[in-house]
Amino acid sequence: MLVFFLELKILLSKNPLNLKKKIICSNTSKKTIPEHERKIFVLDTSVILYDHTAIKNFKDNDVVIPITVLEELDNFKKGNDTKNFAAREFVRYVDKQSGSHTLQEWIPINGRAVGRFRIEMHTDAKLNAEKIFDEKKADHKILNTTIYLQEKYTHRKVILVTKDINLRIKAKSLNILAEDYETGKIKQLDELYTGKSELNKVKISIIQQLYQHGECDIKLLTKQKLIPNQYFILKNNNQSVLARYDAENQKLIRVHKRPAFGIVPKNAEQTFALDALLNDDIKLVTLQGVAGTGKTLLSMAGALEKRRNYQQIYLARPIVPLSNKDIGYLPGDVHQKINPYMEPLWDNLKYIKSLYSEKDKEFKQINEMIENEKLLVSALAYIRGRSLSNIYFIIDEAQNLTPHEIKTIITRAGEGTKIIFTGDIHQIDTPYLDAQSNGLSYLIEKFKGQNIYAHITLEKGERSILANLANELL
Repeated sequence: MLVFFLELKILLSKNPLNLKKKIICSNTSKKTIPEHERKIFVLDTSVILYDHTAIKNFKDNDVVIPITVLEELDNFKKGNDTKNFAAREFVRYVDKQSGSHTLQEWIPINGRAVGRFRIEMHTDAKLNAEKIFDEKKADHKILNTTIYLQEKYTHRKVILVTKDINLRIKAKSLNILAEDYETGKIKQLDELYTGKSELNKVKISIIQQLYQHGECDIKLLTKQKLIPNQYFILKNNNQSVLARYDAENQKLIRVHKRPAFGIVPKNAEQTFALDALLNDDIKLVTLQGVAGTGKTLLSMAGALEKRRNYQQIYLARPIVPLSNKDIGYLPGDVHQKINPYMEPLWDNLKYIKSLYSEKDKEFKQINEMIENEKLLVSALAYIRGRSLSNIYFIIDEAQNLTPHEIKTIITRAGEGTKIIFTGDIHQIDTPYLDAQSNGLSYLIEKFKGQNIYAHITLEKGERSILANLANELL
């Protein structure tokens, strides 16, 4: 220690100004924003259940958690669902960050210069939301807390952040600034990656080379940078060919129309989807499209076709209970509780089985896989904490998952696992998600450009003429 101070003294004597400047700069790496310029964001329960790390995403601004929100989170802390996990994790975070502070003080979030938070106990204000809306409920208490903060911090902008559209409307009717939680939200939905492109007037020589050799140099088609595993329909008058861009080898690879466990693709989109599902180098696949486009059926057919390459086929979907009641309210054991929600997956398996007679080996193989749990249908609630190695994992109705839930699932993937997400981002059954903020849209946007990822948007319905008419007319 003495040697250190002697060396420091010598350095200061040689160049006192520069060294002092460096020491000062190292201790003030970030300039603190004046308090009157900091916004105050009031978080609703829906935001925390959507993303339990949301408190960290408001930069240099301050965050207030109404006491009503903590009371609501207390009702969610028991259970195995993601919202229960989010409630527990957030409460642990608040407890850890508070340390020796009282929660009535402003507590640093990510360091002294990067925002603060506090718990606000007041649920009364001069303008009383409970009286105005003639009902005592948690939402109205949160509104009262926000109004109280407006009255207290007149020199600062106070904003209510909530995933609840109705609460935002009520807030605005009371002259409260209110907004959606934007982190993880896709800005331009119409620009969401579709995974496929159609190119016309392509040189005949390129099409012929793909037919003859099965591949061609990408530079023959374009010098522009393409997205790995992007699919193409290449046309020239009456001639056409399907291809996939192999980024690692800088080549276009011809995509063949091939069946999978009796399921034959009916259009180019389905051919692309099956190509991705059967490609062992592609570890993550997303299929997005309206009902009847074949997302789930193709995924299951692809899994059955690749059954020898994986230890187990795992089929799952999120449970969106009716009236927001937990499945514990339903009678029976775990399997009996979740079976009604898993019926769409069983329906697709039954259809694949119907393509064969009971004497066919394929029919018997499916039955044996179910009996031996080589093929397992389950709810997503039971995945947490597991490590999924050498598994072909299909997650249906992924549009009902949050970005955090998507991350939780993918981080479970062990060596040799392939994960498929299917869903329709325009058909969401959970109250606090939409086409821009759901996990499937988020995943498509974030993983675009990765060599081990492929995506296809299926647009053409193939279920039946009746189903196609319903999608168009109703």
